[in-house]
Amino acid sequence: MTGRPRRRPGVLLTAAAACVAVLLPIASSQAAAASGSHRVPKTVVIDGSRLQQAKVRLGHGDPALRKAARSLVVRADGWLGQGPWTVVDKPKPAPSGDMHDYLSQAPYWWPSQPKTPENPWGCPYVQRDGERNPEVDTGTDRPDIGKVVNSVTTLSLAWYYTGKKQYAAHASKILRTWFVDPATRMNPNLNHGQFIPCKYDGRAIGIIDFSQQYTSVLDAIAILDTGAPGWSKGDRAGIRAWNTAFLDWLVNSRFGKDEAAAKNNHGTFHDMQVAALALATGDKELARKVVLDARAKRIDPQIAADGSQPQELARTRSWHYSTFDLVAYTRLAAIGSHAGVDLWAYRGPQGQSLFKAVDYLLPAATGSAAWPHPELEFYRYAASDVVHAAADAGDVGARAAVLRLEAPPGGDVWALRPAAEQLDSIAG
Repeated sequence: MTGRPRRRPGVLLTAAAACVAVLLPIASSQAAAASGSHRVPKTVVIDGSRLQQAKVRLGHGDPALRKAARSLVVRADGWLGQGPWTVVDKPKPAPSGDMHDYLSQAPYWWPSQPKTPENPWGCPYVQRDGERNPEVDTGTDRPDIGKVVNSVTTLSLAWYYTGKKQYAAHASKILRTWFVDPATRMNPNLNHGQFIPCKYDGRAIGIIDFSQQYTSVLDAIAILDTGAPGWSKGDRAGIRAWNTAFLDWLVNSRFGKDEAAAKNNHGTFHDMQVAALALATGDKELARKVVLDARAKRIDPQIAADGSQPQELARTRSWHYSTFDLVAYTRLAAIGSHAGVDLWAYRGPQGQSLFKAVDYLLPAATGSAAWPHPELEFYRYAASDVVHAAADAGDVGARAAVLRLEAPPGGDVWALRPAAEQLDSIAG
């Protein structure tokens, strides 16, 4: 995973919007029925029953949930005038020549020579870890897929809790444009993710462009599947076919196999994405196997006895990557709960566990101690969601820490979206 810290699109509120008193329109009984209030979403990460329970509590005026819902509605309203986005609107196709192939550029690689007519890229490119090259946001699909993920996640939740059909309709349009419509859909592969000019047409690590966030799209789809207006049977069939093909590519392609063999956060996120897609497309046994294998394959070598993550601490962005890897672990544990595996309960041969890994972050997450490792740009709130996840799983230290967490920009919506996200997400 690579890049400089950028707050997630749709999370930051403008100063003006922050000052506006936003009243959540609690759905009437008729609107609640239309929004699927009596159906538990078959989500793959989030516990769907918790969403349903939160909806009931919100309907009864729970003050804490109303506060979170106001933040959610502000975010959703901000997405209504944006999108949809498509891979076919980039200025140049991927090296394959197909505009439907996803393209992104390696964010930590920079030109080392002046750009000239004979050397338009300024090649060769050299790596500068943790320093993000701004040119990666031009001419590629990377910024747009981030908008797709963040918008449909926020809009689907806003529809579920308010019953306002415009949220569902816009989320459906965004998903249909990027994944389903033949004229605008993305091909289900990442053959050209994180290319390096004059060096590689694509790399296995480009899979992180999707694995870090696509599980949120799967949950958004499950929410819309409870009866969202504008989300049709054809849409459901189309995106299921896309997910099935994408899963096959992730498991069987050379890039997919290379990423599965990665020893750091890339490998954790690949496992999480494969397990989630398997569960979403009906292969519960594959999902279960991936989560079970993660005990010896991921936790044992990647988490030390004291809870630190040595591969992530070696980075110039050690705080970001430590929290980032735990987003994958906590989401993988949530997927495991749907497949009958308690990943939180696992203890490695040296006492390694997800609880220890989260506990290692608590002093810095609560502000009681400085983070003692290299970090180019520290955001305390980056750990908030993984601490919430550990607290919900029964960690005593995490439970005590929750009240001392720093809320992310735009407010803490954990109560309405109980699944960890990378709150200081960086594009790349």
